Amino acid sequence: MWQTDQEEPAQQQKLAESENAAAAAAQNSNNKMSWGTDLWDQFDNLSLHTNRGIDVLDKYANFLRDRVAIETEYAGKLRRLVKNYQPKKKEEEDNEFTSRQAFRNLLKEVGDLAGQREVVSETLQLQIIQGVTLLSKTLREDRKKCLNDGTVLQQTLSAQLSSLERAKRNYDKAYRDSEKAVENHKKADMDFNLSRAEVERYKNIMTSKIQQSDDAKNEYANQLQKTNNLQQQHYGTLLPAVFNRLQELDEKRTRGIREFIIGAADVESSVAPIIARCMEGIVKAGESINEQEDSLKVIERYQSGFQPPADIPFEDLSKMDSSIATQSNYSSVTYNHLTIKGTISGPKFKKPRGGILNSIFGSNKNSLTADGQKEDFSDLPPNQQRKKLQAKIAELQHKVDQETNTRDGLMKMKIVYEANSSLGNPMTVEGQLNESEHELEKLKNDLKKYQGYLDKANQLQVVNNSPQSNRNQLQNGHRTSRHSNGSASADDHNDGDDQPDDAGSLSSSASPESGLGTSHTSLPGSGQGSANENAMGEETCYETEVELLQPLGTCRALYPFEATSEGSIPMNEGEELQVIENDQGDGWTRVRRANNSNGWDEGFVPTSYIECTLFA
Repeated sequence: MWQTDQEEPAQQQKLAESENAAAAAAQNSNNKMSWGTDLWDQFDNLSLHTNRGIDVLDKYANFLRDRVAIETEYAGKLRRLVKNYQPKKKEEEDNEFTSRQAFRNLLKEVGDLAGQREVVSETLQLQIIQGVTLLSKTLREDRKKCLNDGTVLQQTLSAQLSSLERAKRNYDKAYRDSEKAVENHKKADMDFNLSRAEVERYKNIMTSKIQQSDDAKNEYANQLQKTNNLQQQHYGTLLPAVFNRLQELDEKRTRGIREFIIGAADVESSVAPIIARCMEGIVKAGESINEQEDSLKVIERYQSGFQPPADIPFEDLSKMDSSIATQSNYSSVTYNHLTIKGTISGPKFKKPRGGILNSIFGSNKNSLTADGQKEDFSDLPPNQQRKKLQAKIAELQHKVDQETNTRDGLMKMKIVYEANSSLGNPMTVEGQLNESEHELEKLKNDLKKYQGYLDKANQLQVVNNSPQSNRNQLQNGHRTSRHSNGSASADDHNDGDDQPDDAGSLSSSASPESGLGTSHTSLPGSGQGSANENAMGEETCYETEVELLQPLGTCRALYPFEATSEGSIPMNEGEELQVIENDQGDGWTRVRRANNSNGWDEGFVPTSYIECTLFA
């Protein structure tokens, strides 16, 4: 009993020291907010909170992935939009208009916008999303370790509390047993009927029970000391450390979300200046549109150079014979249907084709370019002809300058090789020099030819704009007809080349019906040819525009054919040609093929000699 009384102050002193240490630790922790001290009993809630926080981080990562998908899709759709609205090749000639140029610049800027959206998408994917994913993975692993450590600490403390509970129960039982043994010994000692041996036995039992009670008490005190120490260490050091790690983990997650949101905004801001420049480019494109400049370009493109028709004179029928009156009335009616290409639109009069062997086609064949225009552009109005010729001359002059520089370079190289044969063989340059000379000579000839075309077109323009020409256009109260290139057709009639039109032949040998030459837009009563035609009482038909007909299909020659009449063209067996006019019931089909001079040959071949495949 005395030993037990000596041990109790020592145990109480240890407990006091532990409590003081815990209080000091708590005081130090109060200086800073800490989950370990403020939330010492919230293990389950902290576990749930950190898990939800990482779920928020994953949710933000999914948000970024969806946004990247939207940005990528938006950029792709913008690029497809720009591609779909790019001007077609056939629309390139309209690019000179400011509105078309502005639209092309708009498409370019929209394409740049699509590129910036792609930059945003790629940067978010490579920098932000990957960072969020990596952070989420790291946080989950660290959280799992923290929770495992906390669980082990909780289990250790629970085990110690269980030991303390068992020691306390043992001590309680031993204490009651010792008190009962003391009570029994007192009764036996006061009972004179019991022998001394019996009293001694009760005394031994009492001593044993007291010893067991002291041992249980010491064990209980020991377990209590261990439990208190462990509990202080658990709630004061070990578990707070785990909670502080969870706090750091959660703060790292929160800080990461903040940095990633700011980073995503920085990605957007980095392309904002470029997007702003794209917007400025679009505004600049819109401001560059000039309606007056476009109107002038329309005039430059479509101005024919023809003079407006003069007033139709009054015809006094009472002073004219019936035949002249009839012809004059015809002139008055048909004159309103006269069509001059590029100025007045009206119905086209198709000349009857009649028999193909009756000289219905002209003999002169003007070669056509690949785009269906004549080499000298004489099928265009005067102004357009001169414009085309000037552009062609400028192109040829540029090629001549380039070829001249090439030739001069080859000549210098040859001189250097001749002076120092170690640098190269001059004969290797000789072939290239000859080829360059040949090409230069060809270009100069073409340039001279087109300059001649331009001089001729300018001369015709001067003649057509002279007062004498204007006077010659009115003869016998009727306006003379004009060629499509602006020259008066009266000259042709004054040459005495008027032909009867009994077989429905064309008034000009170079008729557009055959696709060859330039047609005449003849009016009744123009020149001597008009008088002869009036005397013969024949009807004149008109073809006022010369256009390259679109192919209706293709055909293949089944048999060889030799052209024996005007208007027909030869063909070889198996040759492929373009069908430009179907058989009209006379057994002939109009076809076309490219010739070696980069032009077109057109004419008629027997329908029974070919196999046609028409376009749908």
